[in-house]
Amino acid sequence: MKLGVLDQVPIREGGSVIQALQETFQLAQAVDRLGYTRYWLAEHHNTGSLACTAPEIIIPQVAARTQRIRVGSGGVMLPHYSSFKVAEIFRLLDTLYPGRIDVGIGRAPGSDGRTARALAHGPGSLGLEHFPEQLADLAGFLNDDLPEAHPFHGVRAAPHPANDADLQPGRAPPLELWLLGSSNVGGTYAAEQGWAFSFAQFISPEGGEDIVRNYKAHFQPSVAWSKPVASLGVSVTCAETDEEAEELSWSRWFWRIKSNRGVRGGIPSPQAAHDFDYSPAELEYIDYMKTRSVYGSPAHVRDKLEEMGRIYDVDEFIVLTITYDFDARIRSYELLAEEFGIPSDSAAATAEV
Repeated sequence: MKLGVLDQVPIREGGSVIQALQETFQLAQAVDRLGYTRYWLAEHHNTGSLACTAPEIIIPQVAARTQRIRVGSGGVMLPHYSSFKVAEIFRLLDTLYPGRIDVGIGRAPGSDGRTARALAHGPGSLGLEHFPEQLADLAGFLNDDLPEAHPFHGVRAAPHPANDADLQPGRAPPLELWLLGSSNVGGTYAAEQGWAFSFAQFISPEGGEDIVRNYKAHFQPSVAWSKPVASLGVSVTCAETDEEAEELSWSRWFWRIKSNRGVRGGIPSPQAAHDFDYSPAELEYIDYMKTRSVYGSPAHVRDKLEEMGRIYDVDEFIVLTITYDFDARIRSYELLAEEFGIPSDSAAATAEV
């Protein structure tokens, strides 16, 4: 079983953006030592509670502070940007950190509709119906294989391997291309384009197994991937006991309630969550979230993830953990790594010797 990390760079109530960023760097270094496979930075805008508005800026900061773990976007919201510009950004990142960079692309706005309009690049901005073309263009720029009839054929995303003595001439850097999605639309696009697919179960907890199955059944091989590769994005809170994990999880559940009410602000404490006056409908929603959440002791969490792995037919999880207490957040990732027995940095060093 492979374990990766999705980091939304959460800001706790009473905390600051600088604090959230410093915690991201500490967490990345910790999971790098623990043996996690990849570290993805999410893109969100105008939330008041999530600090990562530009993954492409934080990715090199994380990569510079770590040794083995792959680092990437989870994801860049491509409809906001030029495919060519995104290709150049990730070509440059891969030149700086060769073999360690993932290109994770999303279709959702990562914001509310008004903020999405503010992000749009002028009157000529592309609608969502052009997203498949943007994906094809991005892959074309990264693989240097745009069709001759394409209006930008011959335009090369720099730095280009043919112009870099450190890279094999004529070969694009070994970037991993991932499409992130929470519906069958994303899975279909990933299959058609021949990209790896990461399904966001923490966003859409119902019906995802059929989406992953459909992706694999209709996958078309590409330069990026010769066969379908899928992972599952899950929200996990792991603690020494089931009771402690549930207590920590109240911060995330209450945060969702506040977001649904349109209330901005950081990640609340469990105490604030318990003190809140919920409506009956909100209490029902929390009960529903409890049934769809992965939280508990290490053994409980492992049983749940292994069951999900069988249902979704995946062997990699991208784990999102949000707690008010940062030490508890790191401890959750530590307990998960220990329970699954993934090889740590020290184990890898011993194996090399």
